[in-house]
Amino acid sequence: MLRSTRRIRSGVPRAAIATTLAFLTLISGVRAGMAETFAYVGNADSNDISVFKMAESGEMTPVQTAGFTGVEKPGSSTPLAITPDHRVLIAGVRSQPFLAVSFAIDPKTGQLSHLGNGPLADSMAYIAIDRGGKFLFSASYGGNKVALNPLLANGVAGEPKQVIPTGLNAHAFLPSPDNRFAFATNLGSDQILAFTFDATTGTLTPSDPPAHKVPEKSGPRHFVFHPNGKFVYLLHELNGDVAAFAYEAKGGAWDEIQRTSALPEGFTGKPWAADIQITPDGRFLYASERTTSTLTAYKVDATTGKLTTIGSVPTEKQPRGFHIDPGGRYLAAVGELSDSMTVYAIDQSSGVLTKLKSYATGKKPNWVEFLSLP
Repeated sequence: MLRSTRRIRSGVPRAAIATTLAFLTLISGVRAGMAETFAYVGNADSNDISVFKMAESGEMTPVQTAGFTGVEKPGSSTPLAITPDHRVLIAGVRSQPFLAVSFAIDPKTGQLSHLGNGPLADSMAYIAIDRGGKFLFSASYGGNKVALNPLLANGVAGEPKQVIPTGLNAHAFLPSPDNRFAFATNLGSDQILAFTFDATTGTLTPSDPPAHKVPEKSGPRHFVFHPNGKFVYLLHELNGDVAAFAYEAKGGAWDEIQRTSALPEGFTGKPWAADIQITPDGRFLYASERTTSTLTAYKVDATTGKLTTIGSVPTEKQPRGFHIDPGGRYLAAVGELSDSMTVYAIDQSSGVLTKLKSYATGKKPNWVEFLSLP
């Protein structure tokens, strides 16, 4: 956005004022039109990706349904990842043969075109791309392993370079903000595995110590780094805990500083937490819980990293995945049992979510990625 201009003196001719205003309007229009935001939804049972274009108001317009070429059977979920240069989207297929399906992203329309399929080491519940855009991380819940694939020049995954056995139920695998380390959750073994990562050779080596233990039967699932790189937030599936850690970038160490809950007030039943996301400015954090089909919001203290619970709102049925747009103004959540996506406005002062509208997706949606182009 343009900054406010100072008041034009009355002595300036009206024609000049009109010309200036017209020019400013033109520039504003050009700038507003330069960045288009799109949402990509991975649908497990329909084996496709729903593509939406998002307006400034948060309104979504469906623009494409991109199917998976060469895939017949549906998998249990469809994890997605986008390369740092915004040129390629990769979807993980969790039915045999296990594939990473690569799509080129049209820089003007946001639409997807199939590039090719690469091999995955197993049924992967989670995929992510390293900060340099050269390697694909993946975690297998049922196979108890993590893997690293090189990305070829055309954006298609090559043969796995490393396949590493883990404890029970690997569920997320992400590089650190500086790309020097990588961390994987083991839900069934209540630990986070730590690796040093050589981004030049694409080599993972267990750190010392190789694992960080969390409370027994808590089930560490997904995690996110704070944008300032000083903190990391871990969601536990089996007890609904959200743990905040101070992150020591030099050695890749996690030091727990707080533990709170993603369960709504008055919760009864068996916790089943799913996803966790943070706004791009790091001021607000959100977590989804599937037993109650709710989203819980938190304020983040940028100095201490600690969380203050804002409250919970109802969302789509069985909200496995959600995401926040790059501008930090909207959140989109999908429901595996509702086959739809709800968009919320994020209050910029309080972090409170306000429901805007719901949209039909493919069958069993479970993952959302946002992207602003160019």
